[in-house]
Amino acid sequence: MDDEQKLSPRSQRRENRKCAIQFLYQWELNKPDELNDDVCQFFSNQEEDRSYYAFAEELVHGVISEIELVDTEIKAHTQNWKFERIAKVDLAILRLAIYELLFRKDIPPIVSINEAIDLGKVFSNPDSKRFINGILDQMKNKIDRPLRRAAD
Repeated sequence: MDDEQKLSPRSQRRENRKCAIQFLYQWELNKPDELNDDVCQFFSNQEEDRSYYAFAEELVHGVISEIELVDTEIKAHTQNWKFERIAKVDLAILRLAIYELLFRKDIPPIVSINEAIDLGKVFSNPDSKRFINGILDQMKNKIDRPLRRAAD
């Protein structure tokens, strides 16, 4: 990562979201006995200092603490598709985005949706973009706040 990217809050948030997706994917496949230890170890092993990933840690803890509600929303919007059949990487992306839509009022909903679609392009197959977008498009209709700006 070059110096210009390090200075850009948007780039840092993108990198944090990527790491959060990686952790959530790993967590889904092998849930640790002690979440805090696992989070600490995971983020300590990244390229930057652990403090660089504070946003990612917030997201991970938030998603996992609200996992039942987040998964309920995913299930509600996946008609004709069994929850268990969702690709685990797509599930991690959806969990992060839906958590942000529901609980992170400081993030404009359209940002969460666009980031999720972009992360799908990075981590998943070409068809996942449509799947992720379809679910999040339905979710955005449930959000009772402006789509293009953070809540006051």
